[in-house]
Amino acid sequence: MRYGVAMIVSSMLSLGLSLAAHAANKSAAPEVKSAAALVVDAENGEVLFERKSVLVAPIASITKLMTALVVIDGQQPLDEVITINKGDVWKGKGAHSRLPVGAKFTRAELLKLALMASENRAAHVLGRNYPGGLPAFVKTMNIKARALGMTRTRFADASGLSNDNTSNARDLVKLVNAASRDSRIRDFSTLHSLEVRISKKHTLVYRNTNLLVGKPDWDISVQKTGYTNDAGQCLVMETKIEERPVIMVLMNSFGSLTRTADARRIRKWMEAQHATAGTVAGASEAATAKK
Repeated sequence: MRYGVAMIVSSMLSLGLSLAAHAANKSAAPEVKSAAALVVDAENGEVLFERKSVLVAPIASITKLMTALVVIDGQQPLDEVITINKGDVWKGKGAHSRLPVGAKFTRAELLKLALMASENRAAHVLGRNYPGGLPAFVKTMNIKARALGMTRTRFADASGLSNDNTSNARDLVKLVNAASRDSRIRDFSTLHSLEVRISKKHTLVYRNTNLLVGKPDWDISVQKTGYTNDAGQCLVMETKIEERPVIMVLMNSFGSLTRTADARRIRKWMEAQHATAGTVAGASEAATAKK
């Protein structure tokens, strides 16, 4: 009789913990401030969190991940030296660039600047120096998007300054996944800083636009930030949380620090889920041992 009662008590304890954990996980969804968000398991595609993941909106400099893919796919020499000319000067919003007309950079340097520092002129130069020029480059970007299954994505320029560069969170997961497969894009996008020479006497130092890159508590394998007035603050990246590779997409965050704070909130939420799962598993094992 005592054995039967013990079994019942253990079963009720285990069931209670499981139900409590399930309820806690559902009610404690991360308080993400970004207008649209999606978090998926990078290995199996399981959706861990989403908000308005099908909403199509401008993506700003997230565009540059596709720019890098097209350059890499084109097998253009990364050590080729390219000169910035007057045609590379953007006339619209976001026109500021530290790269002067007449300066010379290798294609690899331009890729690094575009990915880690979100240098718009660098991205434009990469597109202009593609076989067939910018029109052919943009056409190839859209062909690549369709090949990746990005059915709600359109590109109009190589930098992301155009508001006609649009996508949604679900498509951007596919873009991050494709970019993460190339070691050069991974390495270039996660550089902490980069110094480039613009003349014999002058150099420029660039720093990564993602504040999480280089933080000892973050393991980021590929990333890209973006911002325009219409796109808001955007962030995509693949990172590891509790040894689980995940892809995060955050679109249209307000304020310069919100996208970073959202990433931290998501991480904290996932860590709490992991801890709860471990507690439940431990209680279940203890209950089984008592039988």
